[in-house]
Amino acid sequence: MNTVSLKKKLSDFSELVMFQHSVFSLPFIFVAMVVAAHGWFGWRLLLLGALAAVTARNFAMGVNRYLDRDIDALNPRTKGRPSVDGRVSEGQMLGFIAFNAVAFVAVAWAINGLAFKLSIPILIVLGAYTLFKRFSALAHLVLGVSLGLAPIAGAVAVEAAIPAWSLWLAVGVTFWVAGFDLLYSLQDMEFDRRHGLHSIPAKLGARKTMNLAAVFHLVTILCWEFFVRSAGLGPWAQLAVVISAGILVYEHSLVRRDFRQIDRAFFTVNGYLGFLFFALIVLDVAMRG
Repeated sequence: MNTVSLKKKLSDFSELVMFQHSVFSLPFIFVAMVVAAHGWFGWRLLLLGALAAVTARNFAMGVNRYLDRDIDALNPRTKGRPSVDGRVSEGQMLGFIAFNAVAFVAVAWAINGLAFKLSIPILIVLGAYTLFKRFSALAHLVLGVSLGLAPIAGAVAVEAAIPAWSLWLAVGVTFWVAGFDLLYSLQDMEFDRRHGLHSIPAKLGARKTMNLAAVFHLVTILCWEFFVRSAGLGPWAQLAVVISAGILVYEHSLVRRDFRQIDRAFFTVNGYLGFLFFALIVLDVAMRG
């Protein structure tokens, strides 16, 4: 394979897993690592943490794209994905899934014993989302749990334990992700109804779904407040929670005003939230150290 072909194939795989959207999981694994270490946790764990987050997400997205290729082929929004139009073959997807699963387990082994023991159960959870949505509308929460594991993994990487504050952070991330996935799924509400797919928008309709997403995000803010208190953090961390609440209110206002703003709300707004939260937690820990 020449250089041009290799670059094209890498671009296809990047599009397959929407690599740029790793921004949702990376900030919160590092939030947990910073809090657990009371500051800088070292270059080794930085590299291993990033590799764990990326390979876990690649595995999850690869499984999703492989198992959903029949559904995606019917949906006008997704029929141009590399998994559907043939740019990435079924064999290549299976190889990609296997590679990232093995890489994730290997990285977990390199981190510590507890991380290694949890690696297979984590992969099972990550792979469950695609199957779950075929029989239950609770798939939105399964997706939330998948990303909610990130801060627990970050704490385990540093402490080889699961402190209480990491659970509050994780539950907050779970409902944050589940809430914005509800909003994102509004785009496919009619498609899901026509094809018998289980989603909350398909069952409840747009208005009730937006209200439920707002409840989920209220739970998120409450959990993150409990995280700040449980971890003994200070005013900059409190500011992170307040700003996050403001961003989520803005996100909901965008979607309620115009469904065409869903992509902006989902990708741009939530990406800013994660990095602002991380930056303020780092600042809080640094000021207290």
